[in-house]
Amino acid sequence: MNIGYLTLELVVGFALLFILIKILGKKIINQITPFMFIGSIVLGELLGNALYDQKIGVGYIIFSMTLWALLLFVVEALGQKYLKMRKLFEGKPSVLIRNGVINRDQLKKNKMNLNQLQSLLRQSETFSIREVAYCYLEANGSISILKKSPKQKAQQQDLNLPEKPVHIPITLIRDGELLRDELKEFGRNEEWLKLQLQAQGINHYQDVFIAEWLEGEGLFVQSIEQVSNQST
Repeated sequence: MNIGYLTLELVVGFALLFILIKILGKKIINQITPFMFIGSIVLGELLGNALYDQKIGVGYIIFSMTLWALLLFVVEALGQKYLKMRKLFEGKPSVLIRNGVINRDQLKKNKMNLNQLQSLLRQSETFSIREVAYCYLEANGSISILKKSPKQKAQQQDLNLPEKPVHIPITLIRDGELLRDELKEFGRNEEWLKLQLQAQGINHYQDVFIAEWLEGEGLFVQSIEQVSNQST
Protein backbone atom coordinates (compact mmCIF):
# COMPACT_ATOMS: atom_id res chain seq x y z
CA MET A 1 0.00 0.00 0.00
CA ASN A 2 1.23 3.49 -0.88
CA ILE A 3 2.39 5.29 2.27
CA GLY A 4 1.09 8.63 1.05
CA TYR A 5 -2.37 7.23 0.36
CA LEU A 6 -2.46 5.44 3.72
CA THR A 7 -1.51 8.71 5.41
CA LEU A 8 -4.40 10.44 3.61
CA GLU A 9 -6.83 7.72 4.79
CA LEU A 10 -5.60 7.98 8.37
CA VAL A 11 -5.92 11.77 8.44
CA VAL A 12 -9.39 11.70 6.87
CA GLY A 13 -10.54 8.87 9.14
CA PHE A 14 -9.19 10.62 12.23
CA ALA A 15 -10.84 13.92 11.35
CA LEU A 16 -14.14 12.25 10.44
CA LEU A 17 -14.21 10.20 13.63
CA PHE A 18 -13.53 13.34 15.69
CA ILE A 19 -16.35 15.24 13.99
CA LEU A 20 -18.84 12.39 14.30
CA ILE A 21 -18.17 11.92 18.01
CA LYS A 22 -18.69 15.65 18.51
CA ILE A 23 -22.01 15.45 16.66
CA LEU A 24 -23.25 12.29 18.35
CA GLY A 25 -22.34 13.61 21.78
CA LYS A 26 -20.94 12.11 24.97
CA LYS A 27 -23.37 9.17 24.99
CA ILE A 28 -21.27 7.32 22.43
CA ILE A 29 -18.20 7.73 24.66
CA ASN A 30 -19.92 6.71 27.89
CA GLN A 31 -21.85 3.97 26.07
CA ILE A 32 -24.94 4.57 28.20
CA THR A 33 -27.04 1.94 26.43
CA PRO A 34 -26.22 -1.50 24.94
CA PHE A 35 -27.25 -0.19 21.51
CA MET A 36 -24.83 2.72 21.73
CA PHE A 37 -22.10 0.36 22.96
CA ILE A 38 -22.45 -1.83 19.85
CA GLY A 39 -22.86 1.22 17.64
CA SER A 40 -19.58 2.76 18.81
CA ILE A 41 -17.71 -0.54 18.28
CA VAL A 42 -19.03 -0.87 14.71
CA LEU A 43 -18.12 2.75 13.95
CA GLY A 44 -14.53 2.07 14.98
CA GLU A 45 -14.45 -1.22 13.06
CA LEU A 46 -15.63 0.48 9.88
CA LEU A 47 -12.67 2.83 10.05
CA GLY A 48 -10.16 0.16 11.09
CA ASN A 49 -11.13 -2.33 8.38
CA ALA A 50 -11.22 0.32 5.67
CA LEU A 51 -7.72 1.58 6.44
CA TYR A 52 -6.07 -1.75 5.78
CA ASP A 53 -8.07 -2.84 2.77
CA GLN A 54 -6.28 -1.70 -0.37
CA LYS A 55 -9.48 -1.94 -2.44
CA ILE A 56 -11.28 0.59 -0.28
CA GLY A 57 -10.70 4.27 -0.83
CA VAL A 58 -11.24 7.46 1.09
CA GLY A 59 -14.70 7.85 -0.39
CA TYR A 60 -15.78 4.51 1.11
CA ILE A 61 -14.51 5.55 4.54
CA ILE A 62 -16.41 8.82 4.44
CA PHE A 63 -19.61 7.22 3.13
CA SER A 64 -19.73 4.22 5.48
CA MET A 65 -18.85 6.14 8.64
CA THR A 66 -21.18 9.02 7.84
CA LEU A 67 -24.09 6.67 7.06
CA TRP A 68 -23.56 4.67 10.26
CA ALA A 69 -23.31 7.85 12.34
CA LEU A 70 -26.49 9.14 10.67
CA LEU A 71 -28.34 5.95 11.63
CA LEU A 72 -27.16 6.31 15.23
CA PHE A 73 -28.26 9.93 15.21
CA VAL A 74 -31.73 8.97 13.90
CA VAL A 75 -32.10 6.36 16.64
CA GLU A 76 -31.15 8.93 19.28
CA ALA A 77 -33.56 11.49 17.80
CA LEU A 78 -36.43 9.00 17.80
CA GLY A 79 -35.62 8.04 21.38
CA GLN A 80 -35.72 11.68 22.43
CA LYS A 81 -39.06 12.32 20.74
CA TYR A 82 -41.00 9.11 21.38
CA LEU A 83 -41.13 7.34 24.74
CA LYS A 84 -41.92 3.94 23.20
CA MET A 85 -38.90 4.18 20.91
CA ARG A 86 -36.75 5.17 23.87
CA LYS A 87 -37.84 2.06 25.79
CA LEU A 88 -37.20 -0.07 22.71
CA PHE A 89 -33.65 1.17 22.10
CA GLU A 90 -32.52 1.93 25.64
CA GLY A 91 -34.48 -0.50 27.79
CA LYS A 92 -35.17 0.26 31.43
CA PRO A 93 -33.45 -0.44 34.75
CA SER A 94 -34.16 -3.76 36.49
CA VAL A 95 -34.72 -3.88 40.24
CA LEU A 96 -32.41 -6.62 41.49
CA ILE A 97 -32.95 -5.85 45.18
CA ARG A 98 -36.17 -4.30 46.46
CA ASN A 99 -36.70 -3.34 50.11
CA GLY A 100 -33.60 -5.35 51.01
CA VAL A 101 -34.85 -8.55 49.34
CA ILE A 102 -33.24 -10.03 46.21
CA ASN A 103 -35.56 -10.19 43.22
CA ARG A 104 -34.87 -13.67 41.85
CA ASP A 105 -37.12 -13.23 38.81
CA GLN A 106 -35.19 -10.16 37.70
CA LEU A 107 -31.89 -12.01 38.13
CA LYS A 108 -33.17 -14.74 35.82
CA LYS A 109 -34.60 -12.24 33.34
CA ASN A 110 -31.20 -10.53 33.07
CA LYS A 111 -29.33 -13.87 32.83
CA MET A 112 -27.53 -13.20 36.13
CA ASN A 113 -26.76 -15.45 39.05
CA LEU A 114 -26.13 -14.68 42.70
CA ASN A 115 -22.33 -14.85 42.30
CA GLN A 116 -22.42 -12.15 39.62
CA LEU A 117 -24.67 -9.94 41.74
CA GLN A 118 -22.31 -10.23 44.70
CA SER A 119 -19.35 -9.44 42.45
CA LEU A 120 -21.02 -6.28 41.12
CA LEU A 121 -21.87 -5.21 44.67
CA ARG A 122 -18.26 -5.67 45.80
CA GLN A 123 -17.06 -3.61 42.84
CA SER A 124 -19.35 -0.86 44.15
CA GLU A 125 -17.74 -1.12 47.60
CA THR A 126 -20.71 -3.02 49.05
CA PHE A 127 -19.56 -6.28 50.56
CA SER A 128 -22.81 -7.49 52.09
CA ILE A 129 -26.30 -7.78 50.63
CA ARG A 130 -27.71 -6.86 54.03
CA GLU A 131 -26.44 -3.30 53.48
CA VAL A 132 -28.59 -2.79 50.38
CA ALA A 133 -32.12 -1.41 50.37
CA TYR A 134 -32.41 -1.11 46.58
CA CYS A 135 -30.16 -2.21 43.73
CA TYR A 136 -30.87 -1.34 40.09
CA LEU A 137 -29.21 -2.92 37.07
CA GLU A 138 -28.90 -0.05 34.61
CA ALA A 139 -29.27 -0.36 30.85
CA ASN A 140 -25.48 -0.21 30.34
CA GLY A 141 -24.85 -3.12 32.74
CA SER A 142 -23.71 -1.08 35.74
CA ILE A 143 -25.53 -1.13 39.06
CA SER A 144 -26.89 1.68 41.23
CA ILE A 145 -27.22 1.07 44.96
CA LEU A 146 -29.25 2.72 47.70
CA LYS A 147 -27.93 1.53 51.05
CA LYS A 148 -30.07 1.06 54.12
CA SER A 149 -27.96 3.37 56.30
CA PRO A 150 -26.21 5.88 54.02
CA LYS A 151 -25.43 8.23 56.92
CA GLN A 152 -23.97 5.66 59.30
CA LYS A 153 -20.34 6.48 58.56
CA ALA A 154 -20.93 10.23 58.79
CA GLN A 155 -22.74 9.84 62.11
CA GLN A 156 -19.81 7.91 63.60
CA GLN A 157 -17.45 10.68 62.55
CA ASP A 158 -19.75 13.47 63.80
CA LEU A 159 -20.16 11.84 67.23
CA ASN A 160 -16.46 10.98 67.50
CA LEU A 161 -17.34 7.34 68.06
CA PRO A 162 -14.48 4.82 67.98
CA GLU A 163 -14.20 2.92 64.71
CA LYS A 164 -15.40 -0.65 64.84
CA PRO A 165 -13.23 -3.49 63.48
CA VAL A 166 -14.01 -4.38 59.88
CA HIS A 167 -15.11 -7.92 59.00
CA ILE A 168 -15.71 -9.49 55.60
CA PRO A 169 -19.09 -11.24 55.24
CA ILE A 170 -18.90 -14.97 54.51
CA THR A 171 -21.45 -16.61 52.23
CA LEU A 172 -22.30 -20.03 53.67
CA ILE A 173 -25.26 -21.03 51.47
CA ARG A 174 -25.89 -19.92 47.91
CA ASP A 175 -28.80 -21.06 45.70
CA GLY A 176 -29.76 -23.79 48.16
CA GLU A 177 -26.25 -25.27 48.21
CA LEU A 178 -24.03 -25.44 51.30
CA LEU A 179 -20.56 -23.98 50.70
CA ARG A 180 -18.59 -26.43 52.83
CA ASP A 181 -15.18 -24.91 52.11
CA GLU A 182 -16.33 -21.51 53.39
CA LEU A 183 -17.95 -23.09 56.44
CA LYS A 184 -14.75 -25.02 57.22
CA GLU A 185 -12.60 -21.92 56.74
CA PHE A 186 -14.97 -20.05 59.05
CA GLY A 187 -14.26 -22.64 61.74
CA ARG A 188 -17.83 -23.83 62.29
CA ASN A 189 -19.65 -27.08 61.51
CA GLU A 190 -22.97 -28.00 59.96
CA GLU A 191 -24.65 -28.56 63.30
CA TRP A 192 -23.94 -24.96 64.25
CA LEU A 193 -25.30 -23.73 60.93
CA LYS A 194 -28.46 -25.85 61.21
CA LEU A 195 -29.16 -24.36 64.63
CA GLN A 196 -28.71 -20.87 63.21
CA LEU A 197 -31.15 -21.63 60.39
CA GLN A 198 -33.69 -23.26 62.68
CA ALA A 199 -33.68 -20.12 64.81
CA GLN A 200 -34.99 -18.35 61.70
CA GLY A 201 -37.56 -21.05 60.92
CA ILE A 202 -35.59 -22.83 58.18
CA ASN A 203 -34.88 -26.57 58.31
CA HIS A 204 -33.25 -27.34 54.95
CA TYR A 205 -30.38 -25.84 52.97
CA GLN A 206 -32.43 -26.23 49.80
CA ASP A 207 -34.88 -23.61 51.08
CA VAL A 208 -32.16 -20.94 51.39
CA PHE A 209 -31.32 -18.62 48.52
CA ILE A 210 -28.49 -16.96 50.40
CA ALA A 211 -27.11 -17.24 53.93
CA GLU A 212 -24.35 -14.84 54.88
CA TRP A 213 -22.50 -14.52 58.17
CA LEU A 214 -21.03 -11.23 59.35
CA GLU A 215 -19.17 -11.00 62.63
CA GLY A 216 -21.04 -8.80 65.06
CA GLU A 217 -24.30 -8.96 63.11
CA GLY A 218 -24.93 -12.69 62.87
CA LEU A 219 -26.50 -14.75 60.09
CA PHE A 220 -28.37 -12.97 57.29
CA VAL A 221 -30.78 -15.30 55.47
CA GLN A 222 -33.14 -14.92 52.54
CA SER A 223 -35.18 -17.97 51.59
CA ILE A 224 -35.98 -19.04 48.05
CA GLU A 225 -39.65 -18.45 48.80
CA GLN A 226 -38.90 -14.94 49.98
CA VAL A 227 -36.93 -13.90 46.90
CA SER A 228 -39.41 -15.60 44.55
CA ASN A 229 -42.28 -13.53 45.95
CA GLN A 230 -40.70 -10.28 44.81
CA SER A 231 -42.74 -8.57 42.12
CA THR A 232 -41.09 -7.96 38.79
